[in-house]
Amino acid sequence: MEHPYLLFVKIFEAIGLGHFAHNYVHVVYSWVVMVLLILVGYLAARNISMVPTKMQNLFEMIVSGIEEFMVDVTGEEGRWLFPLAATIFIYVFIGNLIGLVPGFYPPTASINTTLSVALVVFVFTHVIGLKYHGANYYKHFLGPVWWMSPLILVIEIIGHLARILSLTFRLFGNMMGHEIVLAILFGLAGAFFAPLPIMALGIFVAFVQGFVFFLLSIIYFSGAMEHAH
Repeated sequence: MEHPYLLFVKIFEAIGLGHFAHNYVHVVYSWVVMVLLILVGYLAARNISMVPTKMQNLFEMIVSGIEEFMVDVTGEEGRWLFPLAATIFIYVFIGNLIGLVPGFYPPTASINTTLSVALVVFVFTHVIGLKYHGANYYKHFLGPVWWMSPLILVIEIIGHLARILSLTFRLFGNMMGHEIVLAILFGLAGAFFAPLPIMALGIFVAFVQGFVFFLLSIIYFSGAMEHAH
């Protein structure tokens, strides 16, 4: 979907990289999200003290809330996975959210972005399985009865590959759909009379989609840590 004005695409055009920016808008705005998160993280952490500032309080509340929720799902054993899982949640949420800012494009509205994050979750799930079970991790794919193993193996492989599709298309479909609706309503109502209820709903959608991606990721991680039955 072609946007009438994208701020960072115009900046890339000004430095002679317009062709790249037009073809890879999602990459450009993924970089924007990453720079934004690095900058905010730096500002939040540079003056950490025993008497926290308002910004420190806010970020401590966000980080501890995400961590406590994750530990409730995975148990104490899964606490070491927090940096990756929290990064996925925050990146997806902010990637969704910036699409509401005029001149910005949500990188998660591109299937390339959602697929790349889904592949990270998929690969790391099996890294966790190998870390916890070693060569015996294959038992997760064979089921409890040996004579049904060939059938269970096929079902498990299909199920694990379906996780990639599920994570990819759920996020991509919701964010692209939201972008299309916003573009249509902006065209009908104009920039100064944009449908604020739809934009408010967009904040909710951005959070829910990020949370669902995060929740499914930690469920997959937790499943890989469990012993095969």
